[in-house]
Amino acid sequence: MRKKSTQVKEPTLGRRQFLVGAGAGVAAAGAALVLSKESASVHSAGTQEQADAQGKGYQLTEHVKSYYKTLLV
Repeated sequence: MRKKSTQVKEPTLGRRQFLVGAGAGVAAAGAALVLSKESASVHSAGTQEQADAQGKGYQLTEHVKSYYKTLLV
């Protein structure tokens, strides 16, 4: 005597469902990319404004020159 298999097949993901899911993933990735670029540009603009407000920035002074001389091999 043989027993009949009582396994239930899982429904397979259809082509249309796959394409909809892939499209949603691409849209989400694009939105994340745009948001990250906007926040980076806002951050860099704020840093530049702070440097301009101080009026300093990078200056080659004597102690910096002496430090660079110590780096030479």
